[in-house]
Amino acid sequence: MLLSSAKFKAEYTITMDDIVREGASVLRTAAEPVPIPLQAEDQEALQCMMQFLKNSQDPEVAVKYKLRSGVGLSANQIGLQKRMFVMYLRDEKGNMVEHAWVNPKVISHSVAMIYLPESEGCLSVDRPVHGFVPRYESVKVKGYNMTGKEVVMKFKGYQAIVVQHEIDHLDGIMFYDRINEENPFKLPQGVEIRSLYEQKSR
Repeated sequence: MLLSSAKFKAEYTITMDDIVREGASVLRTAAEPVPIPLQAEDQEALQCMMQFLKNSQDPEVAVKYKLRSGVGLSANQIGLQKRMFVMYLRDEKGNMVEHAWVNPKVISHSVAMIYLPESEGCLSVDRPVHGFVPRYESVKVKGYNMTGKEVVMKFKGYQAIVVQHEIDHLDGIMFYDRINEENPFKLPQGVEIRSLYEQKSR
C-alpha cells in the first residue's frame, strides 16, 4: 500500500507495524525521483526514518517499541515510493554516523567485491536467508542530502554494503535476488572477492 509522506511528521514514531514486508508490490517497484528542493514533508519523513534507526539501536527504546535493530531504511520500506533512504552506523573509525540520501546514484565502483559471511538481513524480511550476497568493495555515490544539497561520497566495506542494499531497495531489488540460486554459497568467478572480515593480503 502506497502512503503519503504527510503521515510521517517529525514527531511520528515509526514502529515495525509501519515496515512493509516482502511480497508487497512497493518493494518490487522502482521508486520515483524526489523533487529538489525537498518539500517539508519529505524532509520530515527522512527525519522519522533516521529516528527509527536510532531507536532500533537503543536497547531500551527498542524493547519498548519491539523494534528490530537496523542500520539502513529505504522509503519504500515504509510504503513511500520515493528515491530516498537513511543510514545510521559506525564508520571505519568506529564513530556513529548518519546519512540521508535523496535520489542516490552509484557513479563508480571498485572491481573487487566483498560479502558478509553471515549473509545480509533486512527489516522487510522476517525469515532467515542463507547465502552470500556479492557487493562492490567500494562505491562512489552522488545524490542530495536532507537539506537538498548535492553530495558526492565514497563508501568502503560495510558502509558500501549497506549503501548498495538500500539503493537496491529503491530499484525494486531484494538482497536475496543477488544470491546464487543453484548454490547460495557460490561466489562470482573471475573477480577478486573476499569476506568483509578477511584481511587484505599485502
